[in-house]
Amino acid sequence: MEQENEGAPIQTHLEELRSALLKALLGLGAAIVISIFFTPRLIDFLAQPVGGLDKLQAIEVTETISVYMRVALLAGGILASPWIFYQFFSFLAKGLKPKERSNILIAVPFAVLFFAAGAVFAFLVMLPSALNFFNQLMGVQTFLRIKSYFAFVTNLIFWIGMSFELPLLIFVLADVGVVNAGMLLKGWRVAVIVIAVLAAVITPTADPVNMGIFMVPLFGLYLLSIGLAALAGKKRKKAEQE
Repeated sequence: MEQENEGAPIQTHLEELRSALLKALLGLGAAIVISIFFTPRLIDFLAQPVGGLDKLQAIEVTETISVYMRVALLAGGILASPWIFYQFFSFLAKGLKPKERSNILIAVPFAVLFFAAGAVFAFLVMLPSALNFFNQLMGVQTFLRIKSYFAFVTNLIFWIGMSFELPLLIFVLADVGVVNAGMLLKGWRVAVIVIAVLAAVITPTADPVNMGIFMVPLFGLYLLSIGLAALAGKKRKKAEQE
C-alpha cells in the first residue's frame, strides 16, 4: 500500500507533464499555421543583411520549401512562446504555495522579453559580425546558398534567444530555493568557463572576436542573474518570516 501511495504522486506529475507538453505542442502547431501567412515577408526581412533574396542561390528543387517551413517554424515558435513559457512555468508552479505560484507565473512575460532581446541581439549584432568574418576570410568571394544561409540565421536567432533566458531561469530556481546569490558569486570562475564553452558552441565562427562579442552580454546576464537571485532570496526569507 505504501508503494502504491508513493507511486501515485509520480504518476500524477507525469500526467501533468504530458498535459503541459501536449498543450504547448498544440499551441506551437496553431502558431506555425498562422505564421505561414506572413512567412514570405519574414523571409524577405531576414535576407536583408545579404542584400535581399536575389543574392541567394538555390541548388536543389526542394530548397525553397524547406527554407519556407524552417522560417515558419521559427516564427511559430516565437509567436507561441508566451503560451509555451506559460505551460512550462505553470507546471513548475504546481505544488507550491499560492504566493510562490503567482511569483513564478509573473515570469512568463519576462521570458518572452528576454527571448526577444536575444533574438534582436543575434540579428543586429551577431549576424552582421559573422557575415563580415566569412566574407573577408581568405579573400574568396562567397556565393550564398539559400538553404545554408537561412539554416545559419534561424539557428543563430533561436539559440542566442534561448541563452538570454538564463537570468529568468536563475530567478525561478532561486525563488524555489534551489540556488542562491552566494552560490552564484562563489562559482563565477566556473560560470566563465561554461560561458566560454557555450559561446564556442553557439557562435557560428571560430574567431575569438565573435566569441567575445557573445561572451560579454552573456556574462552580463550572469551578473544580472546574481542580482535577481539575491532579490528572490530576500523575498523568500521575508515570506518565511511572515
